Amino acid sequence: MSESKTLIEELIELLESIEGDFSQVQKLADYGNNVDRIMGGAKSLALMAPPEHALHMISDYAALCKAVGYKASQITENEQFYDISVALLLDATETLEILLNNIHENSATLKENIPQAFIERLRWVSNQFSESFAASVGTGTAPKKMAQSEIDDLLKKLGL
Repeated sequence: MSESKTLIEELIELLESIEGDFSQVQKLADYGNNVDRIMGGAKSLALMAPPEHALHMISDYAALCKAVGYKASQITENEQFYDISVALLLDATETLEILLNNIHENSATLKENIPQAFIERLRWVSNQFSESFAASVGTGTAPKKMAQSEIDDLLKKLGL
């Protein structure tokens, strides 16, 4: 839990340091890597938790953040969309911090911390990415593409 809180601080610092600087677009892959660590930890712990436990929601929410971060790291020639994506990720990361701080609550209660306006922005941003954008980055194998339907499925799974 303390590692996740430290990672959240690092994620926010990273996003704030690249905000408005399109030359730093590749750093969004670092964002994706770090939020992936939170997702992995939550998923591992969720294996031992009941279905309504917050860990399930936190891992799915972190998966959305990861997908947007990786996809946004591949933006070329669209500085405005980069700025929108960074702003969205800042909001998303702050919400992830709220979710982690309230991990003792059940998923239904945690959902109240995710503003509907944010969900609409997330859907809009994720719809702007073509299917050619990968949802993960170089591991030596072909990058995994996250289809829009997979993002929609995660949102549904979160009940959003």
